[in-house]
Amino acid sequence: MPRVLVAIPARYQATRLPGKPLLRETGKFLIQHVYERASLASCVDDVVVATDDERIRAAVASFGGCAIMTSPHHRSGTDRIAEAVRPLDADIVVNVQGDEPEIEPDAIDLAVSLLESHPDADLSTLAAPVHDPARLRDPNLVKVVLDARGYALYFSRAPIPASKSYPALPPGDAHVYLGHIGLYAFRRPFLLKFASLPPSPLETHESLEQLRALEHGHKIAVAITAHQALGIDTPDDYRAFVQRWRSTNAPRV
Repeated sequence: MPRVLVAIPARYQATRLPGKPLLRETGKFLIQHVYERASLASCVDDVVVATDDERIRAAVASFGGCAIMTSPHHRSGTDRIAEAVRPLDADIVVNVQGDEPEIEPDAIDLAVSLLESHPDADLSTLAAPVHDPARLRDPNLVKVVLDARGYALYFSRAPIPASKSYPALPPGDAHVYLGHIGLYAFRRPFLLKFASLPPSPLETHESLEQLRALEHGHKIAVAITAHQALGIDTPDDYRAFVQRWRSTNAPRV
């Protein structure tokens, strides 16, 4: 069996919600929720947090987690975890976003199983059907189109595939559009190679780093799932998460 490591990139500075890994209105740090959920995946051997901030490292240590300090100059979370895992023993590295406290452990298992069933894929990720036209047009929701074997053809912030009636959707449109879920499972050698590649033209144009892999000819296997973790980007997002958590974890009377 391959050795699977979950790596969670976490930084203190965030434009809309600074310090969000350390928010703890639930009694647990936000990063702790992510760490504990990832640890529940059946395929996972270890979980680490990759950070450039001593406050986050100390918070992770306080709940018994493992945090690795990295350079503050990385362009992306993927580059950060590549530095963190370089000296570690792993065959597959799963990049779990540090602001998704409701990540489903089954989603991690699914991404890893994709690499096992698609030996020519260098990484894998997930997508979920999008039925709301407003969400389809939202540039913050990345869309993906697949080939007949389940490999990614392209990712975009635009609604793809577009029809001849673009930007309107055709009447009675029965096409199943797919929204990308930002969870990646990398084969370790490819992760290290990926982090060494310069940003590619399409990546820069769309601001989507997964396009770097496609532009360099690497295959991305994609599984379709109903799982859609809600990321925490704003104070309102966090308040909504706290309410959901409290409703689920209310003391029994």
